[in-house]
Amino acid sequence: MGYDAVYDKLKDECGIFGIWGVGQQEEAANFAYLGLHALQHRGQEAAGIVSTDGETLHVHRDMGHVADIFTAEVIARLKGGAAIGHVRYSTTGESHVRNAQPFAVEYAGGAVAVGHNGNLVNADQLRTELEAAGSIFTSSSDTEVIVHLIARSKVNHPPGSPAQLMGSVREALARVSGAYSLLFLTPSAMVGVRDPMGFRPLVLGRLKGQWVMASETTALDLIEADYVREVEPGELILVDRDGLRSERLFPDRPAETRLGRCIFEAIYFARPDSILFGRSVYATRHAFGKRLAVEHPVPADLVVPVPDSGVPAAIGYAEQSGIPFAMGLVRSHYVGRTFIEPSQQIRHFGVKLKLNALKDVLKGKRVVVVDDSIVRGTTSRKIVKMIRAAGASEVHLRISSPPTSWPCYYGIDTPTRQELIAATHDQPQIATYVTADSLGYLSLAGMYQAIGEKRETYCDACFSGEYLIDFPKRPAMARSLRVVGT
Repeated sequence: MGYDAVYDKLKDECGIFGIWGVGQQEEAANFAYLGLHALQHRGQEAAGIVSTDGETLHVHRDMGHVADIFTAEVIARLKGGAAIGHVRYSTTGESHVRNAQPFAVEYAGGAVAVGHNGNLVNADQLRTELEAAGSIFTSSSDTEVIVHLIARSKVNHPPGSPAQLMGSVREALARVSGAYSLLFLTPSAMVGVRDPMGFRPLVLGRLKGQWVMASETTALDLIEADYVREVEPGELILVDRDGLRSERLFPDRPAETRLGRCIFEAIYFARPDSILFGRSVYATRHAFGKRLAVEHPVPADLVVPVPDSGVPAAIGYAEQSGIPFAMGLVRSHYVGRTFIEPSQQIRHFGVKLKLNALKDVLKGKRVVVVDDSIVRGTTSRKIVKMIRAAGASEVHLRISSPPTSWPCYYGIDTPTRQELIAATHDQPQIATYVTADSLGYLSLAGMYQAIGEKRETYCDACFSGEYLIDFPKRPAMARSLRVVGT
């Protein structure tokens, strides 16, 4: 049985890391390994590193966790002073090593590797067109579409030059639609780029004489690099032997006024010790919890988080409400990707493998349980029942985000709309299903009020159904999607 089948959370997307420097010619792969380790929460399915010594791209990709894939022997083979890396949790494409990234290819313009965080909404359309024109795909990932578009680029610059890479990237990305934070690597340059709406995060750092780009600042912290700034939406950054330069990705287009930064990154995906979109993730989740206590107060004896992502919001709820905070649930951090369920007679086995309730903390108490989201409702139901079985007299469930009612097509692997409990049940019905005494979600307006941000700078389609980029062909159950922006 798969772990995700029983522990009902939205799946992390992917994480990317890149480093370019001239001072430590054999250390880039080591730094990439450390950076990916700090981004492991963004993808536990597969990982890869591509390095360069200035002449050749050295590649290693495999299924599994970063620490298991990159042994000392593997790292030693990834020579050079520049590298990019990727951790993957599939949003498009099956779970197979051929879909592991970064992809690395040789074409008329030279050698190039690419790692992608996001999702292209027109990938199927482009793939069909490219295959009809003779392209042969070796994976089912949407990222390979970008590789083929680069290979077909008509940019007239010396093969392998930074100008040729930048021109090819621009030409390829002009044809794609959707969410992308990307890193490209050739023997002569590294390029980072973020889509014009900025759906997925990408940050820029500095490590002595080396430039670093990563999905989250936690990767910079681990290697003791200084955080410089975010890569801006619609920005292209090139690093080569001449240093760093920044340009607009599409200089001939008007700048995008409607941004689409993923609010769910702040709610769940990013690590709490990251700086995301210019703000501490921990502070954001703490503020959500405080606002949740204002919107949904209840008489209780304890505030208990669902660890780990529910902890900052639960602390905020406890501080605002004056109700004591307690770790009434203990999490195991050693659950593998799959496990065997020994008997159907052991109820809630999957969740109990991950969480255990503390009876001496919960017995006889009225408990407020704080979690970041409800997806299908199956895990919330098991957690509530687990807390009741531990002796709690009342269980009040509080969610530090609005109801998740719509699937995401911009880089999060969400269930279909039929599977999202908030799409088919109102809040009293959800409360009944999860067996809670009461249920309260943070409101959409309260979410933005809590962090003092304008809604027009974020994408909240998973809550509102207001999609910022239209689809060439609407997915099933999406006939009533509202498309705004662009």
